Amino acid sequence: MDTIFSTASVHPRDRFDYWHSIACKNIVGHDSVPDDRLAFQAEIKAATFGTLELVEFSNSSMLVSHSSAHVERTSPDAMFVCLQLSGSLQVVQNAREVDLKAGSLMLIEPLMPYNARFSQDSKTLLIKAPRRAIHARIGRNRELIGHRITAERFDDELALASAAKLPSLVGKTTRTTEDLVANHVLDLLGLSIARTMANVVGRVSSPRALLLGQIRSVVEARLTDCRLDGQLVADAVGISVRYANELLADQDSSLHRLILSRRLSHCRRALEDPSQAHRTVSDIAHGWGFSDMTYFGRRFKAAYGMSPGEYQKTALQSQRADRS
Repeated sequence: MDTIFSTASVHPRDRFDYWHSIACKNIVGHDSVPDDRLAFQAEIKAATFGTLELVEFSNSSMLVSHSSAHVERTSPDAMFVCLQLSGSLQVVQNAREVDLKAGSLMLIEPLMPYNARFSQDSKTLLIKAPRRAIHARIGRNRELIGHRITAERFDDELALASAAKLPSLVGKTTRTTEDLVANHVLDLLGLSIARTMANVVGRVSSPRALLLGQIRSVVEARLTDCRLDGQLVADAVGISVRYANELLADQDSSLHRLILSRRLSHCRRALEDPSQAHRTVSDIAHGWGFSDMTYFGRRFKAAYGMSPGEYQKTALQSQRADRS
C-alpha cells in the first residue's frame, strides 16, 4: 500500500483542509467536520489488487456527510465494502444506523446519501469493488445496504479475515494470483452480505441474493469437471434450471454463460501466466473443463479477439519485453 497522504508533514492549521481534498479525490466526495481541527491527524494509503481498489485510512474523530449533491458527482462504477480495522465507525444509510467496531464490515452504496461518525484513532479499510461484480453475487437489492457483518459465524469470520488480509498481499503476488484472490474474497463477502437478510421476514429478495451466491460457488468449485452443466449446478443448489436462469437474468447471464465465462477467464489467466508457459493450449483447456478444442478456440476468440495460441504467445512476449 502506498501512502498518498499523511498529516505528519503538514502544518496543523492546514492539515484538515489538505486531508479533505485528498480524501474527496481518493475515497469519495463528502463534507466533514473534525472534532478538533488543530489536533487533527490522518493518513491515507491506497493500492489496487486485481479488480479491487483498496483505500486504508486512519483519522481523528469527525463527522462526515455524503449528500445528494455528492452522489450526483460520484462514479457509478463501484460499490464500497467498509471494514473497520480499529476504533469505531457509525454509519447511517438506507434508513439504518450501523455501528461498526473493529473486525466488522458493511456494504455501502455511494450512489445513496449517508452520514458517518468516526471515533478517535479510527482505522478503516475501504474496498472499492466493481458494481457489476457485486451485482453478480448478490443482485441489485438495495435492502442489502446497511447491515453489519461480524465474525459470529465461521463463514463470516473467513470473509472478514480474507478481506483484512488484502493490504498485506499487495505487490507480493502475480496479477493472475491477485485476480483469483480478489474473486474469492468477493465470493465470500457476497455470501456473507446476502445472509444478513436471511432472518428478515417478508423479504422475498433475500433468498434470491443467497441463491445467487450459492450458484456462483458451485460453478467455481466444479469448473474443472467437464461434465458440469446447468442441471448439475441447479441440482446442487436445490432449484430448477429455469429458476436459476431467472435469477441470473438480472446480470444478463444464464447458467450456460456463467460456466462458459468462468472457464474462459481461468484459461485466459493460465495462458498469460509465465509459470504455466510449459503447458499446451489443449492441456489448459482440458484442465478447466473444455472437452471440445474447436468449440473452445471459437469461444475464446469471440471473447478475447484472438485464438488461444496467439493470446498465449502475445502475452508471454509482452511480459518478456517488460522485464528487459
